[in-house]
Amino acid sequence: MLTANQGTVVAVRGSVVDISFPESTPELHSLLKVGEQDPVAVEVVTYLSSEVVRGIALSPTQGLARGARVMNTGRPLRVPVGEQVLGRVFNVFGDPIDGLPFGEGEQRSLHANPIPLSHQVAATEILTTGIKAIDLLAPIERGGKAGLFGGAGVGKTVLITEMIHNVVSQYNGVSIFCGIGERSREGEELYREMKTAGVLANTVMVFGQMNESPGSRFRVGHAALTMAEYFRDDACRDVLLMIDNIFRFIQAGSEVSGLMGQLPSRVGYQPTLATELAELEERICNTANGAITSVQAVYVPADDLTDPAAVHTFSHLSSSIVLSRKRVSEGLYPAVDPLQSGSKILTPPVVGKRHYQVAQAVRKNLADYEDLKDIIAMLGLEELAQGERQTVYRARRLERFLTQPFFTTEQFTGLKGRIVSLDQTLDGCERILNDEFSNTPERSLYMIGGVDEATK
Repeated sequence: MLTANQGTVVAVRGSVVDISFPESTPELHSLLKVGEQDPVAVEVVTYLSSEVVRGIALSPTQGLARGARVMNTGRPLRVPVGEQVLGRVFNVFGDPIDGLPFGEGEQRSLHANPIPLSHQVAATEILTTGIKAIDLLAPIERGGKAGLFGGAGVGKTVLITEMIHNVVSQYNGVSIFCGIGERSREGEELYREMKTAGVLANTVMVFGQMNESPGSRFRVGHAALTMAEYFRDDACRDVLLMIDNIFRFIQAGSEVSGLMGQLPSRVGYQPTLATELAELEERICNTANGAITSVQAVYVPADDLTDPAAVHTFSHLSSSIVLSRKRVSEGLYPAVDPLQSGSKILTPPVVGKRHYQVAQAVRKNLADYEDLKDIIAMLGLEELAQGERQTVYRARRLERFLTQPFFTTEQFTGLKGRIVSLDQTLDGCERILNDEFSNTPERSLYMIGGVDEATK
């Protein structure tokens, strides 16, 4: 005999489970436990009738059969919040996966409404990263959202790791790393690097790994955000939220949508792509208590920036850092594309007149060089006018100056990492633009910190 909070499995299709509750139907987003031993966690996502609900399994469904008993927990999926989560690694259920003991504490639902517009604060401030190309051409806004766009193997994860290292070491806040569809190797390496760098004590890591069910990967972003909101609203601290990779969140949503039987939209993505992405992104904002600044890696399928996943993500961001495969092939790291990257806060009232003018001059010089490349390829550098040749020399020196050795790649490159202040970056670019280094070999500007290192 079934009790009021019990049901039975009607059908199982991959990660989709249909469950009948003859007595009382559970609420949307309720967490259900299916099976007796080692129960499967299922989240209610829609209703099929007054008695039958459809849910998405958050753990593997092998061995589930029709007629299996289901228990309604009467609550949504929850994760722990508070100071106890610092320095720890969690999965989507809020269970620690670092093998260390964990006590009981406050838990909160993954599902929350965004802060109302009337309570949001729109102060504009730069969050300096110590990475020359980003601070100069695509500055990140405190409490804003920055996207790292790039195809496979152009250095998104390396750049995110470097940002965590640089920002956490000079920033009195909490860092939360959310791995959506992460490789377990990357997560383990990052954990060890954070421990070695001594920043783990102020960091929380949440993973929905690549081999986990689409439901788990789809919800892990919300789990990290719930922890971030606690530190912003209750602890009144600034939070740096790193998401790697937001495309895999969209991909997990697409898998869930397909399993649910929804008709696909453009390029095969789910029809609810814009809504699902907005539900996650709109919770990232500033309040009077603190700010959540988010840096998100965005995989760009086939390097196509017109792909719906990239287009919808672009609309939420205040700064876009585009990584270019062409620059990777030229050995220019970080491979930030100076002409495609940009920031909404790169305006004189926010960053100051000097920063704005230097950034525009650098961009113009590099754009002019780009236009001259075809002529150089056909006729050679000697056929250019003297002024055009100066532009080429300047642009090549600027390209090399905007490269930088990273702390996280020291073991591969043998070069000591550098944090470069914004003033040093502006000073270096101004001096190159004024032809101060026209007689210095361009290779001496490659992989250095401040411009003075070129003359040593």
